[in-house]
Amino acid sequence: MATRKIVKLGDEALRKICKPQEKFDFRLHLLLKDLADTMYRAEGVGLAAPQVGILRRVAVVDVSEDQDELLELVNPEIIKREGSQCGREGCLSVPGRQAVVTRPMAVTVRAQDRHGEWFEYDAEGFEARAICHELDHLDGVVYLDVMDRELTPEEIEGHIPEDDQ
Repeated sequence: MATRKIVKLGDEALRKICKPQEKFDFRLHLLLKDLADTMYRAEGVGLAAPQVGILRRVAVVDVSEDQDELLELVNPEIIKREGSQCGREGCLSVPGRQAVVTRPMAVTVRAQDRHGEWFEYDAEGFEARAICHELDHLDGVVYLDVMDRELTPEEIEGHIPEDDQ
């Protein structure tokens, strides 16, 4: 299990637009494994390459309870958005803070796998939210840039109306 250091808000890597991943080789496979290991160790549900200082269009997402449904996304783009959902978000690069963010209820993402093969993937609900969050990172956007409102420390610990949606 190899984990990498997660960069925090204020690090310039979080504000850069990432370059496409062009080589589908051992280094990419290692990056994908390290992203997954780092995400799981930090108890997150997604992690993008710029969050570990790598400015490539690569991200991983796994919202399953058993952490056994890893989605690897290379050069991803959202090609379809439907509906709307409003809910809380946090970020491994912004520890201790959360906000309410409006995202699509469902998305279709087009991406490449670790071998360069293109695929489309449909997600809805929390998984759609996580994918949108991670893809924002690839364009230098953090959730605080698109939030509806930031939560107070009391709200972070408790229940908010948006949790019922």
